[in-house]
Amino acid sequence: MSTPPAPPARPSPGRSVRWLLGKLGGGLFVLWAVATAIFFGIRLIPGDPAEAIMGGPGSQASAEALAAARTQYGLDQPLIMQYLGQLGRLVTGDLGTSYSLKSPVLEVLGELVPPTLTLAVLALLLAWALALLLAVLSTRSGAVGAAIASGMEIVAAAVPHFWLASVLILLFSTMLGWLPPVSTATAAGLVLPVLTLALPLAGFLGQVMRDTMAEAQRSAFALSAKARGESETGVLLRHSLRHAALPGIALSGWAFGSLLSGAVVVESIFARPGLGRSLLSAVTARDIPLVTGVALLSAAAYVLIMAVSDVVERLADPRIQAP
Repeated sequence: MSTPPAPPARPSPGRSVRWLLGKLGGGLFVLWAVATAIFFGIRLIPGDPAEAIMGGPGSQASAEALAAARTQYGLDQPLIMQYLGQLGRLVTGDLGTSYSLKSPVLEVLGELVPPTLTLAVLALLLAWALALLLAVLSTRSGAVGAAIASGMEIVAAAVPHFWLASVLILLFSTMLGWLPPVSTATAAGLVLPVLTLALPLAGFLGQVMRDTMAEAQRSAFALSAKARGESETGVLLRHSLRHAALPGIALSGWAFGSLLSGAVVVESIFARPGLGRSLLSAVTARDIPLVTGVALLSAAAYVLIMAVSDVVERLADPRIQAP
């Protein structure tokens, strides 16, 4: 009499703790690297930060006022001392006060996060839906359908946001008059910005999911399910879609970061308030605290999404060893 196979061993608590510590350490390293890059990078921009504090070059601030601003904000100290001082403040959660808006950065971020988060989440959901649809069409519509879907994926993935936004505005606003050319507080004002962000991402995700879905349909478990009498639709819904979603889940952290970077262009084109548009204005105005706050928040969101997608991928695919 054969002995039944032993159940898979559960991960030890020590391994889970090491996994969590590794994720935490990696996240802290990313935040430190972003803060360091922003600190030194923004100082390479020509101009005096003290002038930005006083309202920009057009403020015609006196030399005495500029000197007082440098002293108040520690800009008269050596660069390394400014860097260490900023790291110390960031560790305590003090992001400082925006030079251009004259408000605490935390308060400014509290106003900017909701519109950008809404835009990014809706774009990610739409991109996922379109990618899965393209993957299904490319694998269920024969050679011609697969070629058309594949071409649509390649074109969508290659289109830059600024060009796509211009075409969508010309088509749906200028020619058809269906949607507003700028973002408004209504649902209609969200359609074009969401489409502009979602379509290129859907093209990229669709290419990855299509290959995985085609591989899943040729796999042993799909053939076994068909042999048991399960229909093509049943195999697709119960097996192929789940396997096609795995690479998308793994890329969700990268996708969310891509959406945040794309929001800089999209929010500027559609005059939509948010992190992206404010980041562009803050860089132009050399608003160091606000630039640092937006960059750190974006990096923290990226790290969090990467960790969540890692956990979801492990839950969705039993073949991946749990932490």
